[in-house]
Amino acid sequence: MAKMVLLPVLLSFLLLPLASLALTQDFCVADLSCSDTPAGYPCKSSVSANDFYYHGLAGKGKINPLIQAAVTPAFVGQFPGVNGLGISAARLDMEVGGVVPLHTHPAGSELLFVTQGTVAAGFISSGSNTPYTKTLYAGDIMVFPQGLLHYQYNAGTGPAVALVAFSSPNPGLQITDFALFANNLPSAVVEKVTFLDDATVKKLKSVLGGSG
Repeated sequence: MAKMVLLPVLLSFLLLPLASLALTQDFCVADLSCSDTPAGYPCKSSVSANDFYYHGLAGKGKINPLIQAAVTPAFVGQFPGVNGLGISAARLDMEVGGVVPLHTHPAGSELLFVTQGTVAAGFISSGSNTPYTKTLYAGDIMVFPQGLLHYQYNAGTGPAVALVAFSSPNPGLQITDFALFANNLPSAVVEKVTFLDDATVKKLKSVLGGSG
């Protein structure tokens, strides 16, 4: 019994040096010449103020004609200064009728701040498949928990713009439609797992650039 009581105390003392080491390092600007790892990029040896600055969200992103929207990221790959800090950002531009289809960010939660226009947004819980939806206006924010399917679309009569914060320097992105129809997964398999008919699957594969 005494050993069982002492074990957590011993583990705490073993972890203290690691916690102290983490606290004494102010930052770790990503060395993008190296490969990313589950713990992030290795640290760059030479750092300047420019590593902590990014101008890429100042202007409108390049609109994708299919979804009539643009997502401009400021993830670690574009903004090395966020490496190891547990944060990143993006800008969302949507034309009238623009949509960001159902998607997930496997590695981070999302906070959306609408700066212009009207945005309809929502997410679906993983247990009960309950949808949580809201119409957002300039000045509104909405949070999307990590890994849950969510969407945004322009619900107004003019362009919509939003700034986005993530709880990860590299939150990841998987768009459901593209995952299903923009690859070479055989149509027969897609039909089986989605309950869609052959004509619909082939049409969506054609639109999204898939094959099979």
